[in-house]
Amino acid sequence: MTGKERVLAALSHKEPDCVPVDFGGTPTSGMHVSCVAALREYYGLEKRLVKVWEPYQMLGLIEDDLKEAIGIDIDGIYAYETMFGFVNENWKQWRMDDGLEVLVSEHFKTTVDENGDTLIYPKGDTSAPPSGKIPKGGYFADTIIRQKPIDEDKLNPEDNLEEFGPVKDEVLSYFAGEIKKVSSNKRGIIATFGGTAFGDIALVPGPFMKYPKGIRDVEEWYISTHTRQDYIHKVFSKQCEIALANLEKIYAVVGDAVDVVFVCGTDFGTQISTFCSEETFRSLYMPYYKQINSWIHKNTNWKTFKHSCGAVETFMNAFIESGFDIVNPVQCSAAGMDPEHLKKEYGEKITFWGGGIDTQKVLPFGTPDEVRKQVLERCKICSKDGGFVFNAIHNVQAKTPVENMIAVIDAVKEFNGLK
Repeated sequence: MTGKERVLAALSHKEPDCVPVDFGGTPTSGMHVSCVAALREYYGLEKRLVKVWEPYQMLGLIEDDLKEAIGIDIDGIYAYETMFGFVNENWKQWRMDDGLEVLVSEHFKTTVDENGDTLIYPKGDTSAPPSGKIPKGGYFADTIIRQKPIDEDKLNPEDNLEEFGPVKDEVLSYFAGEIKKVSSNKRGIIATFGGTAFGDIALVPGPFMKYPKGIRDVEEWYISTHTRQDYIHKVFSKQCEIALANLEKIYAVVGDAVDVVFVCGTDFGTQISTFCSEETFRSLYMPYYKQINSWIHKNTNWKTFKHSCGAVETFMNAFIESGFDIVNPVQCSAAGMDPEHLKKEYGEKITFWGGGIDTQKVLPFGTPDEVRKQVLERCKICSKDGGFVFNAIHNVQAKTPVENMIAVIDAVKEFNGLK
């Protein structure tokens, strides 16, 4: 099978010839730039600096030569702008605190404060307040909350809708061009079009905006999902209306060349529980997910991808009823997320994209043998009857030992009979 055929078989809950593999397809299934650089060196690939395609998490671009070496079956089409609101273009060299030289967009503008922290500016505008900070010695950015004091009498849902609007012609041209670049690779294609993430807490503070208005503090937003539900409904309702109109325009440009669309990265789980009740999920979020997923399933061949970290086993049926075809990252270490239980209870109805290796303990701190054992076990459990795309549990983090990353890659190849 080609990579594309392999992915489509798995998504149809049929066992492909090999377990399909994704690294780098989405903002939640990638690798830190330092890991990509280490793998390029390990495989003896052409020496060149790695591009940081998402500077918020400092994710490194996995190019075709490394995809071939790893055995990746997915090409990712990324959002038009980064999390800091600028386009990746005219790459320039930049040095991380640990000395690693990487490539970043010309619009990646930074200063260093008195603490040695690196400040990042929205849309590359250093005249605006910084919206991100890489702590001294750190490896990725934290959002700087720029919440102004809230006047309850003047709260306006329109302020939390500033970032949503009709898709622009240059964005449509970008997606069409990106699809053309990868269409001959014979890999599955997953696209992040944007605009369909309802209440994603990484997006709520608006790190891509110069002067965000509305409810932008993380704590205040979570409080609002309980105390200001009418306000949140007004935001989600208008956002959904805009998103549906945009999806129609995007589909007219990209068609069914896309196999999977990243709908939403809103997290609902902690390590031990969920952020809200299932009742709140069903009343506050599900109506809008159902509208998006219903439109996609009615009008396209795309499969829909839902990211949510943590202990979300109790939400699995709700995810399925919302119309999601895929759940990621399948955090098996969280409460209730035993992979055998998940596969038995939900494996016929939803695809698990992730869950292949624990990135909190086993991958960064285990031995290569421990890594191999967990990968082989997860592949055996999750690949039965399809419905599984191998990926780590969220992004592979900085400082992960290269020998452990190789152990992951080799174990998947071993399971697939390729090594």
